[in-house]
Amino acid sequence: MAPRTIAFLGAGNMAEALIRGLLKAKAAEPTQLIGTTRRPERGEELTKAYGIRTTLDNVAATREADVVILAVKPQALDKLLVQIAPAVDRHKLVISIAAGVPIGALERKLGAGARIVRAMPNTPALVGRGACAIAAGEHATEDDLALAASIFDSVGITTVVEESLIDAVTGLSGSGPAYIFLIIEALSDAGVKVGLPRYTAQKLATQTVLGSAHLLMETQAHPGQLKDQVTSPGGTAIAGLHTLEAGGLRTTLIDAVEAATRRAKELGEQFLEKSGH
Repeated sequence: MAPRTIAFLGAGNMAEALIRGLLKAKAAEPTQLIGTTRRPERGEELTKAYGIRTTLDNVAATREADVVILAVKPQALDKLLVQIAPAVDRHKLVISIAAGVPIGALERKLGAGARIVRAMPNTPALVGRGACAIAAGEHATEDDLALAASIFDSVGITTVVEESLIDAVTGLSGSGPAYIFLIIEALSDAGVKVGLPRYTAQKLATQTVLGSAHLLMETQAHPGQLKDQVTSPGGTAIAGLHTLEAGGLRTTLIDAVEAATRRAKELGEQFLEKSGH
């Protein structure tokens, strides 16, 4: 990444993950990064941990930055956009990770010609294993997309999609860690039910999910193919799979992703209503 100043407006957990990832990957120097916080103590924590600059002033950080990352909660975004709009010009790239907020709404608040990329990361970014999708606004360039991708690549993988698919991304990978944690918790409970100590059950369940994901990534095989390799005629795995299919696990997961996608669309509509669009 060429030397640029990046401002994180709302330096919470996701922003901190990106800061840590950029520094670890040597994609940025601490002097290039600015984090804004509501509390001075939080700013002091970040400065001590990473050597970055912090401020309570969103406008000052925006004026100085080449890249502005909107990392506040969606309910705080409208007020922030009004605040920083005079400081945003066509020379700045704005990246939003606010769930459910469409690019059009951001463009209307920040002015015609604003270069905007919308992103949907997920919480495994906190440990450098995130999955993120990004979409370009009307005025964002290929270079803008490449720059945004390089930022999120520092904490996982990044894929480019049309904005119309971002809600679907939210339903799948954005919300997906919650589904996986529930599955691991259920597998751990199952282990306890059949006699394993809690610690052992959770350790085995977690590694099974992690190892299976790695196997799928490395082989690039269809998941059904790898599933079939585990199931032998009349064996234990096929007996377990029969119970999962009878219980509707596959359909339930599909329904969960659809429900989360619908909710993401609803949140976007609510933001538009509250912001007067």
